[in-house]
Parts: sequence; C-alpha cells; structure tokens
Amino acid sequence: MLNKATLKLLSAIDNSFLYAKLLMTTILKLLLLFSSSFLHAATIEVTTGDNLFKTISNANAGDIYILAPGSYPGNITIDKEITLKGKDGAKIIGTGEGSVITINASNVTIDNLIISDSGTDLSSQDSAIFINKTSDNALIKNNFLSNNLIGVYLWGSTNSNVNNNKIIGRQDLRENERGNGIQLWNSTGSSVANNHVSYGRDGIFVTTSNNNTFSDNVFSNLRYSIHYMYTNNSTIKNNISINNDIGFALMSSSGLKVTNNISIDDKEHGFFANFLNQSTINGNAVLNGKNKCLFVYNSNFNTFSDNYFKQCLIGVNWTAGSDENDFYNNAFIGNKKQVKYVSTKNIEWSYQGQGNFWSDHKSYDINNNNIADSVYKPNDITDKILWNYPNAAVLLNSPIMQLLRYSSKHFPSLLPGGIVDSYPLMDNTKIATETLKNAQKYIN
Repeated sequence: MLNKATLKLLSAIDNSFLYAKLLMTTILKLLLLFSSSFLHAATIEVTTGDNLFKTISNANAGDIYILAPGSYPGNITIDKEITLKGKDGAKIIGTGEGSVITINASNVTIDNLIISDSGTDLSSQDSAIFINKTSDNALIKNNFLSNNLIGVYLWGSTNSNVNNNKIIGRQDLRENERGNGIQLWNSTGSSVANNHVSYGRDGIFVTTSNNNTFSDNVFSNLRYSIHYMYTNNSTIKNNISINNDIGFALMSSSGLKVTNNISIDDKEHGFFANFLNQSTINGNAVLNGKNKCLFVYNSNFNTFSDNYFKQCLIGVNWTAGSDENDFYNNAFIGNKKQVKYVSTKNIEWSYQGQGNFWSDHKSYDINNNNIADSVYKPNDITDKILWNYPNAAVLLNSPIMQLLRYSSKHFPSLLPGGIVDSYPLMDNTKIATETLKNAQKYIN
C-alpha cells in the first residue's frame, strides 16, 4: 500500500505531464495559426498576357510574383503580404492619375521594377509607390522610378527599407509643382539608403518622423537634397548633394546625427540649420558653394566639429540667437568671407583649447603645438557697417573702407562683437579626411 508521500509525488508527476501536454498543444496551435496563411504560398511566373490585377487580388500571403520583361498596367493595390519582383525590363506603367502601386499590407517587397506615370495631384500625394500607414516593414529595392510626382511615400509606415533605387522626377513641371523623391510622414524606424534621386522638388522630405536613418544617397538637380521638419533622433550620414539649391536643410528638429555628408556646387547653402537643437554636425564637407557653406539660424546646444568649408562666398553665416553651441576643429579654406556675424558681444569658437583652421590667418606657432600664437577674429568693423547700411556695399573696396579695416585690425577696441577663436589651428590635414576622400569622385 502506497503511503501519502508517494501518492503526493505521483500526483505531482501527473500534473507535470498534463501541463507539458497543454503547453505543447498550445505551441502547435500557435505555429499552425502563424503558418496557415503561408501554407499555399508559391513562386509564380507572370507574363504580360496575364491579368496582373486579378493575379494579385487572388494572391496568398507569402506569394512571390516574378514579372517577365514587358509592360504591365498600373494602378494596382496590394492588400496581402507578397513579393513583386521584376526580371530586367519589367515595367508597371500608371494611368497618369493616382498612384501606380498602393501598398496596404505589411511585409511587402517591391524589387527590380521600372515604375512610371503616376498622377500629378500634390493634394492626393500621387506616387510611384504609396505605402499606407497600415503597411509596416515594406522593402522597396533596386527599382527605377521615373515620370512620377512622388517616388516613394512612406505615409505612416514604420520599420521600412527604401534601398538602392534610382528616382528621376518630373522635369516637365515647375519646381514648386513637383513632388519629392522619397517622402516620409509619421514614419519611425525606417532606413533610406543607397538611392540616387534627381529632378524632383526635394530628394528626401521628412516631417514628424523619428528614429530613422538616411545614408549613402546621392542627390542632384533638386531644391533640397534632404529636408527635415519636426523630426528628431535620426541619423543622416554619408550622403552626397550635388548642384542643388540647398544641400541639407535641418529645420525645427533635435537629436540629429549629421555625419560625413558632402555638399558640392550647391547654390544657396551647403547646410542650413534652422531651429536645430541638441544635434551633432560632424565630419561634413562643403565644396564650391555658390553662397553659404553653412547657415545657422536660431539654433542652440549643437556641436559643429571636424567640418570642412571650402570656396564658398561665405563660410558660415551665423545669426543672433545661436550663441549656445560648440564650434571647434573645423576648417575654413579660401572662402571669400570666412564668417558673417554681427553682434554686440563676442562668441568663442573653441573647445578645451582647440579652435578651428583659418586659411587667411597668418600667425606663428613658436612652441610647435599646432595652435597659433595669436587670436583670430573673422569680423571687422565693416561687417557692422554693412549690416546696418547694406547700400554701403558699393564702397566695400574704397579707400575709406580699407582705412577702417586697417584701423580695426591695429586698434582692437574698435572691433565690434563677433566670433573669436582663441586657439586657431595651424594645420587642417586631419579634418574631415575620409569625407574629402569620398568627395573626389564627384568633383570634375
């Protein structure tokens, strides 16, 4: 006869087996539930003789559709988790109204397709590929998008990837009538990388979208290459802006990491910081800017370091209301005017005994520590005169202006407030070296 201890032990063992059985049953049910939608998934070859609309409407989740070369009619809507992949030469052509492809499901892939001829209604946001807010984890790669209003629009889509696409905007429309190459609204956790965008309004336009990464893209012949509005905690790195109105417009945003980007031949500003706060602007280069390398307006608590500003009309245009920034280890090379800033107080541009390199600062370094032995002040009394009396610019090279410059240089008490670099660097060879190396292939 079994004692009470043995009976208790046997009961515990039975309960353990019961729990294990229930657990396994639950796991199997979950696996079946998860995989049920993919039980009928297949790889399907599609030709131009097939009805693409009907084919996609009858799709099962997980289906992969391989489109043969040739033209297919748009405007299609994808409501299931599928892959749409083209062989070389496969085209989806819109009707000239609305979006060519609209995605309403998550985990959709669009790969290696030529997509063209969206509508031109800005209020409807007509796009080559419109990714709805119900559609997360989209993958848009290796496509050629042309003659569309907007290339790719992430409208509330999260954790999506737009990679290695070539986007050419509408050249038959005026700039303010065009759409953007890639546009994000309320999109988080997405990556936009290795794309080439030209002839739209903005290359990438981002608003109210956080925690995204924009890297290794090339932009040309646009208004802005990257345009940020009300967007925080994102990364902008290794992008190239060539011959745009403005390279990188960073507006009403905070917590940005802007690193190793290049602006070449941009017409107005290489970088424009407008109400930009608590951000890092590091390792960037602006070359041959037609106006300003960097324009800073009412931006604070940022760090500007290791940047290279060369041959712009103005190296940095610094405005009042931007006093709380760290600015050091930057190089100013051959700008017609290194800094434009007018103030009643001095703003120090150095950090922990390290200033910036100024190509027009003639000084000695007796102790050979790479720090010039004299302070550098890029502003003189003529800056204040021109600020208050712009018409005085006609006298800029007159004897009276030359006398004022000479006087302010030799009598520091005559100097207005402005930028002061107490530790100017003697050498610029270690500033933005990797960025400049990458820029060479884009310089004629």
